[in-house]
Amino acid sequence: MEAHGEGMPAAHAPGAHEHAGLDEELGFLRTYLFSTDHKTIGIQYMVTGLGFLFFGFMLMMLMRWQLAYPGEAIPLIGGLLGDSRAPGGVMLPEFYNQLGAMHGTIMVFLGVVPIGVGGFGNFVLPLQIGAADMAFPKINMASYQFFVVGGIIMLVSFFLPGGAAQSGWTSYSPLADISPGQTAWGIGMVFIITSSLLGALNFITTTIQLRAKGMSFWRFPFFVWAQFVTAFLLLLAFPPLEAAAVMQIMDRVAGTSFFLPAGLVISGQQLDYTGGGNPLLWQHLFWFLAHPEVYVLVLPAMGIVAEVIANNTRKPLWGYEAMVYSILFLGFMSFIVWAHHMFITGMGATMATFFQTTTMIISIPSVVILSALFLSLWGGSIRFTTPMLFALAFLPMFGIGGLTGLPLGLAPADIHLHDTYYVIAHFHYVVAPGTIFAFFAGLYYWYPKATGRLMNETLGKLHFWLSVIFMNGVFLPMFWIGLAGVSRRLYDGGASYAHAQDVLWMNVLSSWSAWLLGLAQLIFIYNFFVSLRRGQVAGRNPWAATTVEWQAPSPPPHGNFDRTPVIYRGPYDYSAPGHAEDFVPQTQEA
Repeated sequence: MEAHGEGMPAAHAPGAHEHAGLDEELGFLRTYLFSTDHKTIGIQYMVTGLGFLFFGFMLMMLMRWQLAYPGEAIPLIGGLLGDSRAPGGVMLPEFYNQLGAMHGTIMVFLGVVPIGVGGFGNFVLPLQIGAADMAFPKINMASYQFFVVGGIIMLVSFFLPGGAAQSGWTSYSPLADISPGQTAWGIGMVFIITSSLLGALNFITTTIQLRAKGMSFWRFPFFVWAQFVTAFLLLLAFPPLEAAAVMQIMDRVAGTSFFLPAGLVISGQQLDYTGGGNPLLWQHLFWFLAHPEVYVLVLPAMGIVAEVIANNTRKPLWGYEAMVYSILFLGFMSFIVWAHHMFITGMGATMATFFQTTTMIISIPSVVILSALFLSLWGGSIRFTTPMLFALAFLPMFGIGGLTGLPLGLAPADIHLHDTYYVIAHFHYVVAPGTIFAFFAGLYYWYPKATGRLMNETLGKLHFWLSVIFMNGVFLPMFWIGLAGVSRRLYDGGASYAHAQDVLWMNVLSSWSAWLLGLAQLIFIYNFFVSLRRGQVAGRNPWAATTVEWQAPSPPPHGNFDRTPVIYRGPYDYSAPGHAEDFVPQTQEA
């Protein structure tokens, strides 16, 4: 590697494998199903992740019926669920628990992470650094295949004896050690985690080794920094959960007792094979992953929003270096806040104080990044395109999610709010109207690069406004439900508790908003597929952007570029004095 962080030309960088046989005609299977091309794999991740996201959303819509109208038969499809799930169309508590556990698991591990890292990361990152492909194309293919196998295991678990997992997406022991469905959950997680680890190694190596000539680290688009830090979070945080999943499987099938304490009594009978285990060990291993995991969900979204805002304000990002230092600090701090999820487990005041302090500190880099994005709007010639609308909506939605998380980081407040609907509202504002809005921004923004056509703007803006209204209708009422003390996992939504009676009507509002939100997504699905054939033809650079991916053909060929790009400037040279146009590509000489 050259001095001062200068990268080697992608065609001659170690691991670029010269792309021998680029002109070779590949059959259907090698082109679409067993491809080693990072762009095809990115699209595979994207389409598969969107499919899982929609399926997980449908599970939630079933749950919303039970919460709005507990004990009433599910209309239309209730009779199709079977007597083991909903006799007479009325949902059983066991099936409700399955829906809750699998909704969270699918949305996080099979939806948001594969889209943000596997989809956007695979497709965009090599293009943005001027690389011809990922460093390890076959490992990249294997990463997607492990992900698919893990997803299939999760889906099949619904049809196994006893049904799918019922112990929440956190799979807490000792319940997860003894309830049905968790073995398949654990095996599925092992495949999904292995997929992420393979991908993380590939992203790190690609980012460091395959940069185009002149692409120093300080010339990275912010999206590349976001994916780079995310890859380290995956690499360091996922192994503890993979080990924990294996240990939990062993507890269930091999008679071990990693998480089962001595003297455990189930249905009036003491289990004779338990002893020496500790349920809190599972929580430590899980949350050591799951708090960095929050930033695995958020950082790619921040990277997408930064690209879209810079492009649509026609000016450089405000505080680019501060944003980069913040994202690096945020990645580091994410590993020393995990126990703020465990304040009510009986930890002492000293440890609680430590984790309260680190939780307050980790909010600082997030505020810096969010503030920089807000300040980037000042004085900009803003274009209110569909990607920009979703990117702008991300800012207040993520802000609400972050600010409402602060009380949960303080032990006295968390004792009241823990495991209530307040937590559901806080978390979902970060990853639903927050992260998923950013993903929509990225989908509309990079769609012409992937397909060669633009999506319909009128349909896109209709999709945006309906999504904003109904998304807030789903989650905003949950803050009041949670402040009333209603637990997040009650099968009837609190109908059997006196303290919940005043807020039960909010369950109905939230449910109707969820169903209407689902209908609004049909506009996006229609726009997505119809635009493949009828969308306006896009050139190489329909958004007049500066970053390197827009110098490649749309869609890019195998190998990405007509000629090896050379980088001469930073990523956001918009409205630069002395230039005829209001943007100067990174590949344009001074």
